[in-house]
Amino acid sequence: MTSELFSPLPLRSGQVLGNRVAKAAMEENMAGVGQLPGPELFGLYRRWAAGGAGLLITGNVMVHAEALTGPAGVVLDEAAPLEPFAEWAQAGRSGGGAVWMQINHPGRQTEADMPGVVWGPSAVGVDLGRHSGRFGRPSAMTAEQIEATVRRYAVTARRAEQAGFDGVEVHAAHGYLLSQFLSPLVNRRTDRWGGSLENRARMLLDVVRAVRAAVSPSFAVAVKLNSADFQRGGFDADDARQVIAMLAPLGVDLVELSGGSYESPAMSGRPADARTQAREAYFLDLAKDLVTTSPLPLMLTGGITRRRTAERVLAGGVALVGMGTALAVTPDLPARWRTGREADRHLRPVTWSDKALASAAGMAQVRHQMRRIAHGAGPRPGTHPARALVCEQLRRRRALRRYRTWLATGRATARPAAR
Repeated sequence: MTSELFSPLPLRSGQVLGNRVAKAAMEENMAGVGQLPGPELFGLYRRWAAGGAGLLITGNVMVHAEALTGPAGVVLDEAAPLEPFAEWAQAGRSGGGAVWMQINHPGRQTEADMPGVVWGPSAVGVDLGRHSGRFGRPSAMTAEQIEATVRRYAVTARRAEQAGFDGVEVHAAHGYLLSQFLSPLVNRRTDRWGGSLENRARMLLDVVRAVRAAVSPSFAVAVKLNSADFQRGGFDADDARQVIAMLAPLGVDLVELSGGSYESPAMSGRPADARTQAREAYFLDLAKDLVTTSPLPLMLTGGITRRRTAERVLAGGVALVGMGTALAVTPDLPARWRTGREADRHLRPVTWSDKALASAAGMAQVRHQMRRIAHGAGPRPGTHPARALVCEQLRRRRALRRYRTWLATGRATARPAAR
């Protein structure tokens, strides 16, 4: 189905997106005191809201205070105050578009110096070669921990709706916890959460059911799913096709397709698989294949920077075009497209041979642009990746001290029983 880039997109929940351009999730790492959204995030989302996208999807909001992707991660659980999230939602909606909260649990992708827990479907660590020590050694989750985590997703979704967000996106891609359960390489369980794809998908499906039951029918529920994880013997496009079919009866509005993980970072354009070597729309070929059988609207994210590419994605049957890095460099790109203009600047490429380090530096560059936008300055895409990475590490150290103190003092009474 070919759709105009600036035509509305009606969803199953009754929500209508104003156009087919979405700001995809990028992890901002901008939490303030108490792991809460603050002025930086408010400023950043007001700027994006004015940029013309029909939908803004936040970066990771963590469902478990003791399991963060990084020490400056935002946490929305039962104990978090709602007021900062209400202000964040208001900022995201200020341009007339919708704003969805991406909700997530990192599982084994938790750095080794982080306090809290490192959980996974099995005790299989992240393999980054000589960089593997960056991540903690995971313990296999118990049935009680799995069930408690499913409940946490539902709590976060319910509170996101109370705060004024228009929907949530359940993150089941990029090697995070739900993606780990889906992967036959990481999930080596022999119980009802392991083995067959139906069993490996059980936790994701339970999360979606719990989230849908916790929110109103008009609240959007989306899922972010790998089209493939680009590792031999891993989750592939046929698995994705089957999982999308499993999600269809559960009240899901949209499935966003991406790909890769920390071990094979295809989502940043640095995959270990030749199928995503194209400079733009990394996962388009896989998406066009999945569109032919998908009972749900699909959103495609990964490397889209030009209107012509976005239109090609829609012509392939995809319903919604997601952009991340492009909007960190040119926050008003959708509005420019409406008037026939394109971005006039692009992020400095990272050409380092070390795949893991290059991916980290690329993400640091993107966050550097987001922080500049948040403070009212213009992006500076020519920033050297090494400088961005060093600055990121310094900020991370300060945030880690804050997070350790917060977790040890402010959250002592809020820790769940299932550990």
